[in-house]
Amino acid sequence: MSTLIVIVYPTEAKAEEVRQTLLGLQKEYVIRLGDAVIATRTEAGKVKLNQLINTTATGAVSGSFWGLLIGVLFLNPLIGVAVGATSGALGGALTDVGINDAFMKDLSASIAPGNAALFLLIQEMTEDKVLKQIQGFGGIVLKTSLDETKEQVLRDALKRHSAEAGSAPSA
Repeated sequence: MSTLIVIVYPTEAKAEEVRQTLLGLQKEYVIRLGDAVIATRTEAGKVKLNQLINTTATGAVSGSFWGLLIGVLFLNPLIGVAVGATSGALGGALTDVGINDAFMKDLSASIAPGNAALFLLIQEMTEDKVLKQIQGFGGIVLKTSLDETKEQVLRDALKRHSAEAGSAPSA
């Protein structure tokens, strides 16, 4: 079963730094992420999602390939590529992989403008090693599907750094 964790950071750059750290840990097989999305709220109040996987681009590329292949078979590869790319991009844009976009936008509407929320869908992790790597970044836990004991361990680890640094984002 996957675990959802949402941590708020004071800037998008800090959230991206944590995401890159976790992706590095994934290469070391310490954690297995299903999704890692950064949501930011602009000064105007609009929420923007920085997805790990761009399904629109992926769909356009795969659609172009299949369109080219079918176009070659019917002796018109240019039309095949155009139709394939268009249909692939449309299919990719309509596909929602990982954490539900509407859920992320709704939850991110509660963070202060300028802050960033890192949404993590974790499939597996070695908790002590992951906590050791991310506790130095601080942050505030906004939401989690962890049990109360594990959630408190995560909150305490992140709070230690926030107390030392003297700055915590407002959720």
